[in-house]
Amino acid sequence: MKTKHIYMYEAYERFWHWLQALGITILLLTGMAIHRPDLFSALSFRVMVTTHTVVAALLVFNFLLSLFWHVVSGEIQQYVPHPYGFFDQAIAQAKYYIVGIFKHEKHPFEKTKERKFNPLQKVTYFGLLTVLLPLQGVTGILIWGTERWPAFSEALNGLTILAPIHTLTAWLLGAFIIGHVYLTTTAGPTPLDPIAAMI
Repeated sequence: MKTKHIYMYEAYERFWHWLQALGITILLLTGMAIHRPDLFSALSFRVMVTTHTVVAALLVFNFLLSLFWHVVSGEIQQYVPHPYGFFDQAIAQAKYYIVGIFKHEKHPFEKTKERKFNPLQKVTYFGLLTVLLPLQGVTGILIWGTERWPAFSEALNGLTILAPIHTLTAWLLGAFIIGHVYLTTTAGPTPLDPIAAMI
């Protein structure tokens, strides 16, 4: 029987994914160096701030470009949870992650090019792309603008509000990356198969 090779993700999706992953990792590392310069005294604080700012600007551009691509291509629908049957499907997926995976049960949802994400992935990615990343970006811009727009910053209670929110969202992004990498290794016949699909 002849088999056909199918790319689950378009070339642009793969580029966007890895640029996003690399950018967020660099932002987390430089953010730690900025947040605790006493622990990273071997690194130049100025270089860390500049790198953080440049990579953040690159990711904002990447985010806007990807939003345009996802809307125009129709792939945006992959990220939108649909209410019909959502809770039943989400419960089935959660049961698989909690128990089924350790019993070597079959994955409850077959991944196809038309349906790339299970219900829990959809709601997670939807929250990540519509709440967490925009909140991280907005608080980052406002922190960057504290000296440039002091009146606006003071109206928001300045860094006493912005910095903790920015730090919390950074920790949530770090936790997402760890969970994402682990769960990715559980989604295919071998741990590296799903990662190969994104390459």
